[in-house]
Amino acid sequence: MVKTITIKEEVYEKLRSLKREDESFSDLLGGLAENVDPHKTLKKLRGSMSFEEKGEILSEIDEKRKERRI
Repeated sequence: MVKTITIKEEVYEKLRSLKREDESFSDLLGGLAENVDPHKTLKKLRGSMSFEEKGEILSEIDEKRKERRI
């Protein structure tokens, strides 16, 4: 089954810069989703994200973890 998602242009460009030429976006996103360590994921994105963006993502991850613990 195929799903369509909407992302901002800037996010698309960041993902495109991470994607290998022989890799699909599904492969790229699947690999990122399988990576259970958010810090490893951020290291992969390090060159394409600002410090503030990384902080926002880590904050969001922490919030989601708190929600799961309840």
